[in-house]
Amino acid sequence: MCGIVGYTGPRQALPLLLGGLERLEYRGYDSAGVAVVDDRSELHTARKAGQLRNLVAEVDAGLVPLDGHTGMGHTRWATHGGPTDRNAHPHTDTAGRAAVIHNGIIENFAPLRAELERDGVELSSDTDTEVVAHLLGATFATGPTAGDLPASLAAVCRRLEGTFTLVAVHADAPGVLVAARRNSPLVVGVGNGEMFVASDVAAFIAHTRDAVELGQDQLVTLTAEGYRVESFSGGEPDYRAFTVDWDLAAAEKGGYPTFMDKEIAEQPAAVRQTLQGHFDGLRIVLDEQRLGEDELRTVDKVFVVACGSAFHSGLVAKYAIEHWTRLPVEVELASEFRYRDPVLDRDTLVVAVSQSGETADTLEAVRHARRQRARVLAVCNTNGSQIPRESDGVLYTHAGPEVGVASTKAFLAQVTANYLVGLALAQARGTKYPDEVAREFATLQEMPAAVEQTLELMDPVRELGREIGGSRAVLFLGRHVGYPVALEGALKLKELAYMHAEGFAAGELKHGPIALIEEGLPVVVVTPSPKSMPLLHAKLLSNIREIQARGARTIVISEEGDDTVAPFADVLVSLPRVPSLLQPLVATVPLQVLAAEIARSRGYDIDKPRNLAKSVTVE
Repeated sequence: MCGIVGYTGPRQALPLLLGGLERLEYRGYDSAGVAVVDDRSELHTARKAGQLRNLVAEVDAGLVPLDGHTGMGHTRWATHGGPTDRNAHPHTDTAGRAAVIHNGIIENFAPLRAELERDGVELSSDTDTEVVAHLLGATFATGPTAGDLPASLAAVCRRLEGTFTLVAVHADAPGVLVAARRNSPLVVGVGNGEMFVASDVAAFIAHTRDAVELGQDQLVTLTAEGYRVESFSGGEPDYRAFTVDWDLAAAEKGGYPTFMDKEIAEQPAAVRQTLQGHFDGLRIVLDEQRLGEDELRTVDKVFVVACGSAFHSGLVAKYAIEHWTRLPVEVELASEFRYRDPVLDRDTLVVAVSQSGETADTLEAVRHARRQRARVLAVCNTNGSQIPRESDGVLYTHAGPEVGVASTKAFLAQVTANYLVGLALAQARGTKYPDEVAREFATLQEMPAAVEQTLELMDPVRELGREIGGSRAVLFLGRHVGYPVALEGALKLKELAYMHAEGFAAGELKHGPIALIEEGLPVVVVTPSPKSMPLLHAKLLSNIREIQARGARTIVISEEGDDTVAPFADVLVSLPRVPSLLQPLVATVPLQVLAAEIARSRGYDIDKPRNLAKSVTVE
C-alpha cells in the first residue's frame, strides 16, 4: 500500500529520500513525509497531506531544518485515519526522539492504544502507526532493551499483530536505521559506503542494483558500513541477496507523457522477455521449479487464484489450460478462495498470479493451499517477493517495473506466462506431443510483433476515446477468451475514468444486461475470428444487431479481413490476425488505450487513479 524509503551514509539524506518517494508514489499518494536525524542528534520531521509535491513545497519553504545523513520517507495510502496532515507519517513518540513509518495494518492497535492512554500518553493522530512510535520510544527509554534501537524495535514487533513493514530512527542512535517486516515488502539496497531500505527497489535503483530481500519476521539494522539481519525472536535469519536486472531508465517516463503511456508501449518487450529462455529446443522450461514433471503429471485439477487484472489473466488461462491439457480449471478471486474452503489435495495445482508477489489476499490463498498439501506455482513479476518464496515453484514474467497503478504490460506478461504454464502441463501430461508444444511456443514467439502492429493502429482509438469521454457509461461484451478481455476493458475504464463500466459474456445479454442498452450508449464488442470460431462469431453478430437495434453505438474489435462485421459496427477496430486462444494479447491493447484516453479527456491523472494503490498488501 504505502511507499517507504530510508537512507544512511555520507550524503545528505533529504534529496535521496524525496527522489525515492517520487518513484514510490504509485504505492500511495494520500500524504507524504520525511524524518531526518541531524549531526547534533536532533530529529526533524516534515509531513503533508496530498501528493508528494505538497511535501516538496513544505520542504522548499525551509520552515523545518532537514539537514542530516540518516533519514526515512513515506508516501501513504490511507487505512487507519483519513488523509490529513496529522495522520501523515512519520509519527513520533511524546519526546519527539523516536520516529516510525509503516506500511500495513496493526490489527491489535486498539488494545495497545488503550494501554498507552491509561499510561497518560496523548495520541495526536487517528493512525495505528502512532501506537508503534510511542511503544518504541518507551521501550528504548527503559527496560532491558534501553538504548538499543534494534532490540527495542524487535521487542515492539513481538507485541504486534497484523501486517507491517516498519522503519525507525532515534535521535539518540545517530547513523542507525532499523527496519522490520511481517507479510509486507521490504528490501535493502547495498551501496558503496551507504545503505538504503525501501518497499520497492525502484526507490534506490539510481544508486545501487545490489539488494537484499528479507524473510518473514526479520529485522535489519543499517549503518553506513553495512547491514545486520536478525529475526524478531532471535532465531536464524532468512534473507537473500540478489542483483536487480533493470536500471533507472526502466523506472522513468522516457519521454512519454505518463508512465501508463510508456508501459502500454513496452508491452511487446514485456511479452518477448517473458517468453525468453523458456524453451530449450525440446521442452518448455519454467524458472525456479521445485515441482518435477512427475509431480505435474499427477495433477488432476488446477485452481488459478488472483485479484484484479491478474484474475482476468487467470480466466484466459482457464481456456488455454483446459484446451491443451483437458484438466478442469477453476479461477478464484484470491480474497474468496480460502473462505470458500475449496477441495484441495496433493494432486491439485494452485497457480497464484500476482504482479508484486506481495498481494495480501493471494498470499493468504497460497498459505491456505500449502496447508492443504496442494502444490503451488507462482506467476510473479517481482524477484524474491513473498509469494514466490512460499510457493513450490515460480514463473517470473520479466515485464520490468510497472509504475502506472492500472496494470497494462504486467497483465499481458501474466497472460503470456499463463500460456507457458498450460504448455508445461500439456508437456508433462503428454496431452501434446513435443513437436506440438514446439509449434505452440513458436506461435507465442510471434505475438510481440503482433502487439507492436496493434500499437501502430491506435490513433483512431485515441480519437474515439476523446470523442466518447463525456459518456455516462460504457459496456463491454465478449465470448470465449473475449469475455475476460471485456472484463479487463471495463476494469480499466472504472480504474482510470471513474465511470460506470461493465463487462459481460455476450451470451448473457438477453438474461438481463440488455435492459441497460439505451440510445447512444457506447458498447465495445470483442469478436472472435470468423474463420477459426465461425459459430461464436455468428452469435456475436446477432448480439451486435440486438444492441444496435436499440440505439447503442457499437464499437467492434475484430481481426483484419473480417468483412462480415463491418456493416454492424459504428466504429470498427481491426487487429492483426492471431490464433483464437492468443487473441487477448492483441485485443486488450485497444481497450487500455481507450480507457486512458477517456480518462485523459476527463482531466484525470491516469498514473494515479483516486483511492487506488499499485500493490495491495493488506486484506
